[in-house]
Amino acid sequence: MAMHAKESAMNRFESASIILPVINEIYSLRKTIDVIENDCARDVREYLIVVCERTLPESLKICEQYRRKDPDRFILHFQKLPFLGGAIREAFDLARGTHVLMMASDLETDPNDVKEFIAMAKKEPDAVITASRWNRRGAFVGYNRLKLVLNYLFQKFFSVLFLTRLNDMTYGYRIFPTKLVQSIRWEELRHPFLFETLIKPLRLGVPIR
Repeated sequence: MAMHAKESAMNRFESASIILPVINEIYSLRKTIDVIENDCARDVREYLIVVCERTLPESLKICEQYRRKDPDRFILHFQKLPFLGGAIREAFDLARGTHVLMMASDLETDPNDVKEFIAMAKKEPDAVITASRWNRRGAFVGYNRLKLVLNYLFQKFFSVLFLTRLNDMTYGYRIFPTKLVQSIRWEELRHPFLFETLIKPLRLGVPIR
């Protein structure tokens, strides 16, 4: 497998780096940050706001406002690698918190859950904590029935293949020990990267919750 891992050492949760890729989000970006700041600002080291050439000027303006407000906590990064996987891979390398949270800025990932991620990371700082859309009724928005069935079969197939009870390996809402993601050699650039971020830790024997 194309990866390398440092010798594991007991991690301790001290702070989280929140990754927020931005394309055309305005209200949802503000809402996401407001909820996190209201719930657990003391546990957040920084927000890694990742933009690209496709980011709309209106959205970029909001990102710049956050950066000017507090440049140490709101890091604005123009990605060099392409696609979603490239954005998150670069953000992984920038993270300064002991843990890094991968999520969306369009409210597809509920920001009210961030405090729960952090609470679980404090209890199990060496684990990867991941959300599942299959555990919440109505979580699949915009999916037609065929796509939903195919997603279900995909999840079932790989849960059997990797001998795991995980039921959503492609949802990009997870918190990781920063040391872990910075020690793995990532390969994917497009959306399959979300699958890679679970499979490689799983194969390394990292506990997944």
